[in-house]
Amino acid sequence: MKKITQSILLSAIALSTLPLMTHAKNVTQPAIAQQKQVAGFYQHQMGNVQITALLDGTNFMSPDMFKDISKQQVQQILKKYHAAQSKGIQTSINAFLVNTGSSLVLVDSGAASCFGAHLGSILKNLTAAGYQAEQVDTILLTHLHPDHVCGISNNGVANFPNATVYVSQDEVNYWLNPKPSQVKPADYTQTVAMIKKAIAPYQASNQFKTFKLGDRIQGFEVINTSGHTPGHYSYRLNTQDGNVVFIGDIVHSHTVQFDQPKTAIEYDIDPKKAVQTRLKQFAGYAKNGDTIAAPHLPFPGIGHIYSADGKSYQWLPVSFKD
Repeated sequence: MKKITQSILLSAIALSTLPLMTHAKNVTQPAIAQQKQVAGFYQHQMGNVQITALLDGTNFMSPDMFKDISKQQVQQILKKYHAAQSKGIQTSINAFLVNTGSSLVLVDSGAASCFGAHLGSILKNLTAAGYQAEQVDTILLTHLHPDHVCGISNNGVANFPNATVYVSQDEVNYWLNPKPSQVKPADYTQTVAMIKKAIAPYQASNQFKTFKLGDRIQGFEVINTSGHTPGHYSYRLNTQDGNVVFIGDIVHSHTVQFDQPKTAIEYDIDPKKAVQTRLKQFAGYAKNGDTIAAPHLPFPGIGHIYSADGKSYQWLPVSFKD
């Protein structure tokens, strides 16, 4: 009898709480707000060299930016790689801080405020990585487009006061000492104004220098990879774990231009030459197994290039290491 009474009592308690439980299930949870990401830096060790990838921010490109390929083909490629983007084709803007043990070298510098408030995080992320801007002694620019040069200064003041800035003489000639016969893109005047403003404090202190093919800077070999711009150069550094190449803008998409490497982009000043450069460099990187550091591939932009057939390629990002 006692057991029956206890059973009835437990059943009554369960029934009395049922409406509460049902009501709890129907409560609508508030939407979860997008949280800020952690600091955008990633440190990659190659033998005696430490490479710190620094994220400046993220941009989105229209499928119309790609040449000699239909918008439908672009969308098919994005879908194949699960990279469809409602805002456009996502691209990172990265820079790379290289600690060789004897020098602290920054390769490219991001866009700073030249293209809007969604970019310009290089200095913040450099500090988060444990460095100070004053420690940087060398800046290597792959070319002078604003998303690579604007980050070196702010309102006429050098962001890296102890650094010497290097860029190819061909690049300076194109943007700052043009020949009357040169055909310029429509936004040439605005771009030149941004370039001049960025480099001015370094020119004033004699910390802006040019190089030519065959030169070496702090152990970095310069490689002519023109096409995207007339004086576009990449940089190769030999380490105990092999070569690392800072490729600049020979590629802008890890999906479209790896799947279809003959596809140029609107930003290329000489599209035909840009494609030729990409095909040549990609084939070499895939064959040699070089480590690649790229400013517009998904952050951290460090990895390898693979090809199964020599016609199309795949981007293999580095595995996370702590």
